[in-house]
Amino acid sequence: MTGSLHNKVAVVTGAGSGIGKAAAIELAKQGAHIGLVDLKEKNAEKVQKEIEHIGGQAMITDTDVSDPKRVEESIRQVAEKWGRLDIVFANAGINGKVAPIEDLEPEDWDQTLTTNLKSTFMTVKYAIPYLKEQGGSIIMTSSINGNRSFSGFGMSAYSSSKAGQMAFGKMAALELARYHIRVNMICPGAIQTNISKNTFPEKEELQKIKIPVEYPEGSQPLEHQAGSPEQVAQLVSFLASDASSHITGTEVYIDGAESLL
Repeated sequence: MTGSLHNKVAVVTGAGSGIGKAAAIELAKQGAHIGLVDLKEKNAEKVQKEIEHIGGQAMITDTDVSDPKRVEESIRQVAEKWGRLDIVFANAGINGKVAPIEDLEPEDWDQTLTTNLKSTFMTVKYAIPYLKEQGGSIIMTSSINGNRSFSGFGMSAYSSSKAGQMAFGKMAALELARYHIRVNMICPGAIQTNISKNTFPEKEELQKIKIPVEYPEGSQPLEHQAGSPEQVAQLVSFLASDASSHITGTEVYIDGAESLL
């Protein structure tokens, strides 16, 4: 298979569904070999079959991204299979517990920060030795929440993890520039995915902190439509390719202007 990423090797975390799945397939269409990193191996097997159906190559590593040893081993397996690593899409994440701060337990906070922020750090950390050999591209899935939008009531842990990814990505972009490794953060808004399965709202408790939003007369926002994982995948493919060779340390919002309302 030929394309703008012909024979390059990519690791995609959270590759079994949603944005991760769409990105893995799009990168494969561009010619990359894909390491599918996901905790739900059955979902990843379906993605692998789709990639192989279009003539691409993919392998699966059944990995809990909160486990440092498993993350390190997964990246090593992918790099050793194809002899290199060029692209890292640190995408795995959860919404986690959605509740007022006073009702959020420390373990709820830890779970969200570990799954979203610490896993991004570990994915990048263990990929660096392989990326340094020829340079490459790291893309992180952040969010409009915690960066440009703060109206997600009860999502303090999630928003903090996404803001943390932004700072970490910018630090990494400077540190890794000497090795010709680019680092960028994508910030999706509402996207049609199954992340709601990893969301645990405390509906009754949320009522005490929700503030009704009142728009001035005649200025109600336009009806907003959620984006598709495939639209995000096209952005990931661009940032992975040489077409974005002078873009690093940059957050790219992909939300159909949702966060400007």
